[in-house]
Amino acid sequence: MKYDFTSIMDRHGKDAIAVDALGHGWAPAAPAEGFDAIPMWVADMNFPTAPTVIAAMQERVQHPAFGYFDPREEYYASIIRWQSERNGAMGLEPKHIGYENGVLGGVLSALNTFCSRGDNVLVLSPLYVGFRGSLHNNGYNIVESRLVQDEAGKWRIDFEDVEQKILQNHIHAAIFCSPHNPTGRVWERWEIERIMELYRKHDVYVISDEIWSDIILDGHKHIPTQSVSEDARQRTVALYAPSKTFNLAGLIGAYHIIYNDRIRDRVEKESSLSHYNSMNVLSMYALIGAYQDEGQVWVNELCEVLSGNVDFACKYIAEHFEGVKVFHPEGTYMLFIDCAEYMQKHGKTLDEIVAAGCAVGVTWQDGRVHGGTTHIRLNLALPLSRVQEAFDRLRKYVFI
Repeated sequence: MKYDFTSIMDRHGKDAIAVDALGHGWAPAAPAEGFDAIPMWVADMNFPTAPTVIAAMQERVQHPAFGYFDPREEYYASIIRWQSERNGAMGLEPKHIGYENGVLGGVLSALNTFCSRGDNVLVLSPLYVGFRGSLHNNGYNIVESRLVQDEAGKWRIDFEDVEQKILQNHIHAAIFCSPHNPTGRVWERWEIERIMELYRKHDVYVISDEIWSDIILDGHKHIPTQSVSEDARQRTVALYAPSKTFNLAGLIGAYHIIYNDRIRDRVEKESSLSHYNSMNVLSMYALIGAYQDEGQVWVNELCEVLSGNVDFACKYIAEHFEGVKVFHPEGTYMLFIDCAEYMQKHGKTLDEIVAAGCAVGVTWQDGRVHGGTTHIRLNLALPLSRVQEAFDRLRKYVFI
């Protein structure tokens, strides 16, 4: 490989909640004495970002002024090229692209144009905890349509339930997560077509969170929601960011793609009302540095590494952790582990299992915040040696 995904990066004291927040607030408990922390909870990566990101930012920092600015043409051109080459986006123009401080902020700006506070909003669950918190904080009622697992364990949309929930709850807006967090499903085209046809039939506007769209594992392909039909293109607000892909969450910066002129005007007006939704000059250069040809090479190698980590973890669970089930994710770098059978057989609670892992430094996340009643969420974006060490500890001290 051209890039280094094997060296262990020390993040202590470098403003990383993944390691420095353990034992405080909403972070997992710190490990017991004698164990170092293996950060496997918050969804950022324990890999250094692509060198082109650092180079672009360093070049800009050489100029000692950081005053008011407008986005460069290269910013829009970089997004257009990236979306065209990786996702096959057709007809994307700078006017269709708008800055957002974050995906969740973009979700709320779109919802505020489609709905009134107190309205019901449809989501597929399990769902990312950030959706739950931000929607509740802004006065929306969440209506969940639960994904179901087929005989092979693959998470599937219950289309009949979706339609029933739309009709029963007078749904006018839905959030679609693609790839899906936390299950790791990469939706097939027919699945997106079918759910978007339901949304067309019942005139439901769609907000599609596609922040994970670059993290696709071996044998799978991301299909942008807006690409499946002209109607989907016109009724969907799609949200993207380089932050998950390139480990840039601390820099802040996402963007929307909206083809419908009327919706775009309303979302951009809503986004502007706080007078705080504005781009950071260094995050702009970080995106330009990321969305280069070398950035594509780096991401392709990253996905190869993550595919290997996922393969190792899923095989290890099947061979060593009796009663623990996991769907082999198709995208993202998160596992959503189901401990139901293990809990029943061994008389353990999920709290006890989570605590046992954290005590030996496997700092994973209680999956109940994402709607998984017997689940644990586990981040695999680490060097393989650290993943192997984590699973060895789980075998010796937790799933015994």
